[in-house]
Amino acid sequence: MIESILLGIPIPPIFVSQREDGIWDVVDGLQRLSTIYEFVGKLKGEDGEPLKPLTLEKTDYLPSLESKKWENPHDQETSLTQVQRLLIKRSKIDVTILQKEGDEIAKYELFQRLNTGGSTATPQEVRSCILVMFNRDMYHWMRELGRNEMFREYISLSDRPLEEQYDIELVLRFLVFRSLEEEELKQVGDLGIFLTKKMVSMAQRQGFPYETEKDAFEKTFEILYSQLGNDSFRKYDVRRDKFLGGFLVSAYEVIALGIGYNYENIAKSASALDLREKVKSIWMHTEYTSWSGSGITAQRRIPKIVPLGREVFKA
Repeated sequence: MIESILLGIPIPPIFVSQREDGIWDVVDGLQRLSTIYEFVGKLKGEDGEPLKPLTLEKTDYLPSLESKKWENPHDQETSLTQVQRLLIKRSKIDVTILQKEGDEIAKYELFQRLNTGGSTATPQEVRSCILVMFNRDMYHWMRELGRNEMFREYISLSDRPLEEQYDIELVLRFLVFRSLEEEELKQVGDLGIFLTKKMVSMAQRQGFPYETEKDAFEKTFEILYSQLGNDSFRKYDVRRDKFLGGFLVSAYEVIALGIGYNYENIAKSASALDLREKVKSIWMHTEYTSWSGSGITAQRRIPKIVPLGREVFKA
């Protein structure tokens, strides 16, 4: 990034969303801006304290950048020259402003189309940016739910899905579908757009029941911990009477959402309810096996298996 500026290579534009109070939220270009701020020593961490300024490495075209800093008053040899600093200060970055009054889903479409100098963002990375624009507190709240140790253990995602925020998408699926009316379940359509619209609606909702939803989420995974543990979302092999393989999203949708829908009644009768046997029964249920296989889209799967989970785990 710094090399590109010094070489005079045009920097892709920054997209910002303007709030009603006139403040800009960065929609696309956060990494570019953060790199510049961190290099010159102006970037702050989440605690508000300045981060340590970056030290450059040599590049193919500018090997002289090795060990250089923005400015080091104690060692001019490791500082950029005044001319180099002025060159960076005078470089231009175009900014496109998205008006707050615009359609919020248009911001989602923008992310889908932007491909400015990097890999395309995943759908959940897009949603996270949109959520920060509409309700930063809800974003941090969802991130905190995703750090639940039992939840993280049972979904057992590898590094890449975690980097792509798939864990946050699973939290969002829980919040959206846990108590959604069956008529709305039939209207899912494109899952990505549906989740985005529901998330925006949640973010704008006055009096959103944070404590109730947090309680449902945490109690669901406590219930799973007490009887299923790591077998919670793995495939049950009926013939071998054994849970096998890794995390399955269809199992999550029928089991986590089914228990989440009934969690209060289950918590009252957990000692008398054999959840392991109920989970095994799902894998023998034709409604589940018919609608959870490969090739079945979420649009077709969710309206079928979410109600099934609610019925199976009815205490």
